[in-house]
Amino acid sequence: MLDYIVVGLGLSGIAISRNLERRNRQFVVFEDSSQKSSLVAGGLFNPVILKRFTLAWNANEHMKVAIPFYKELEAKLQTKIVYPIDIYRKFFSAEEQNNWFEAADKPLLSEYLDTDLVKEINACIPSEFSFGRVRQTGVIDTDVLISEYRNYLKNEDKIKFERFDYNELQNSEDWVSYKGISARKIIFCEGFGMQHNPFFNYLPLRGNKGEYLTIYSEELQLEEAVKSSVFIIPLGNNLYKVGATYNNQDKDPQPSEEAREELENKLAKLINCKFEIVDQSAGIRPASKDRKPMLGRHPEYKNLYCCNGFGSRGVLISPSVSEQLIELAENDVQLASEIDLQRFSKLTRSKHPKHS
Repeated sequence: MLDYIVVGLGLSGIAISRNLERRNRQFVVFEDSSQKSSLVAGGLFNPVILKRFTLAWNANEHMKVAIPFYKELEAKLQTKIVYPIDIYRKFFSAEEQNNWFEAADKPLLSEYLDTDLVKEINACIPSEFSFGRVRQTGVIDTDVLISEYRNYLKNEDKIKFERFDYNELQNSEDWVSYKGISARKIIFCEGFGMQHNPFFNYLPLRGNKGEYLTIYSEELQLEEAVKSSVFIIPLGNNLYKVGATYNNQDKDPQPSEEAREELENKLAKLINCKFEIVDQSAGIRPASKDRKPMLGRHPEYKNLYCCNGFGSRGVLISPSVSEQLIELAENDVQLASEIDLQRFSKLTRSKHPKHS
């Protein structure tokens, strides 16, 4: 009998799987490549919300876990995935400059916000009010990470590339069974795909569609990430990722012409050089109504667990939050109430199927 079945291998599933490996637990992953949000993500790890110059939720704690986690994976996979890179926030007014300085005076933000403003970082990105630099930031190449970790699990015979059929899951007091595979517990890391999960689709998961452009520009010659009305992230070889949109109405996973025009128009106002759009990608981010992760043990089926709701900050928060879920599953260490799915216990669960 295995220790765990894991369903889904985006950022959440990778973090769960790696934490299980560290504990020498035996597991198998089911992955059908239906969810794209982790693959198309910008991959930035950034502790600061650059719209308001505030610290993201528990950012310091997440940073302490996330960076060592990805560096360890980098060494294990023998593949470059961590790229330290500064982020420069373009200011639009003297008021924004003042807000930046005020934020930089706060103890939790001072280590991230540089008070030496930069007049110009690139001739193609003019700014009347300069730029502020965010330190200790960078990019995780999520595409390479997911691809390489899938290959690793394939070589270890720990992954099955197929759709998970919920109707085939058998649940008892001490174990679960799925198509002849028995395990002590099962963890669902399905992202927005959780909407189809009859055990957890009562949770208020909100899809937030994000779209990105990849552009080619020989003139831009940008080595830093820039945040303005859009992000620009250098990819190398004169390629840049530009994003992202936030649309909580459109649940079509395919790229849209509307988002393409929005991003192209914003980029054209930000840079004054020629560029060519070479690709467009889209994914549905899994977000909760209170913008906190949703994880924990099923209220009725004690061998079923959920790890979801990371929104647009999955790169930063998935390593530490996934570790907390494993602590719950392994040692019954209770989760903080702000992330425990039990905070939604008043919602109807009449849709739960009965399995025996």
